[in-house]
Amino acid sequence: MKIKRLGRTGLKVTEVCLGTMTFGRQCDEPASFRVMDEAARAGVNFIDTADVYPVPVSLETSGRTEEIVGRWLRGKRDQFVLATKCRMQMGTGANDSGLSRRHVLAAIEASLRRLQTDYVDLYQVHSPDPETPIDETLRALDTIVQSGKARYVGCSNFQAWQLGIALWTADRIGCARFDSVQPRYNILYREIENELIPLCLDQKVGVIVYNPLAGGMLTGKHDRKAGPASNTRFAVVGKIYTDRYWNDQAFDAVDKLKRFFSERGKSLTHVSVAWTLSKPAITSAIIGATSAEQLRDSVQGAALELTPEELEECDRAWYELPRLRDPKVALR
Repeated sequence: MKIKRLGRTGLKVTEVCLGTMTFGRQCDEPASFRVMDEAARAGVNFIDTADVYPVPVSLETSGRTEEIVGRWLRGKRDQFVLATKCRMQMGTGANDSGLSRRHVLAAIEASLRRLQTDYVDLYQVHSPDPETPIDETLRALDTIVQSGKARYVGCSNFQAWQLGIALWTADRIGCARFDSVQPRYNILYREIENELIPLCLDQKVGVIVYNPLAGGMLTGKHDRKAGPASNTRFAVVGKIYTDRYWNDQAFDAVDKLKRFFSERGKSLTHVSVAWTLSKPAITSAIIGATSAEQLRDSVQGAALELTPEELEECDRAWYELPRLRDPKVALR
């Protein structure tokens, strides 16, 4: 398992990050513990969660994932780089969501209680909040860093222009800046290569990508005629994932890739992980699982090297896909 620096910081993380959004819904606590045990055996030192998890989100279950992760980390907290997020609705009040100073400071305290720790290594905003000035959010995050409750801060689901404004603002007001960004990225979705990745390379911002397996589409296990199987991301989360990937063009691309790599004796799951990690701008890829066996299989992709011909075939899959016309779908 390769170790990489997170952006310009001195923080070292594994190139595979364990995603935990399944813990507490798709995985009960014993199964979640087995997944985390497997990640540790594989050498993964990086765990990503969020206060709103598990998915699908609801006020009744929000926070459950952090609680499970916190119980598993007892006695071994210092062995792992722990990341969590805030932004989403965590209560019924008007100030129980967003990136206001009030909510951000309350959210970190609640996350630390659930995680049973004094600090997180990386505290991320889950998505932009157009109702709160970015300088207010950054100053709140700077307070958290200065207090020692987070070592670094990052953002998720920011477009390049939003990250650029945030970096400029942090420099202008002299506070902690976003040292990482967490976007969606895989063989079937590469929009971040246009602007976000060049910005991150120039400004030395770490890139922690989610959906490297396209919600399971790139495992090749789904049948377009049968519909999503139960307890898969497409069945559990629903519309947001079907809008992203459940279409004939994506299935055609996956079928073609699966045939190509099957002839070479390579798993499409492993190929998809290896392709993502082959990109120089990528610091780490978030891989989730509903069982230890599933994670054990997926992480094998980190050890796979693809030939130039194989990389070209992966490129062809993206270039041949029709571009999305609805920007709302692209931004989810």
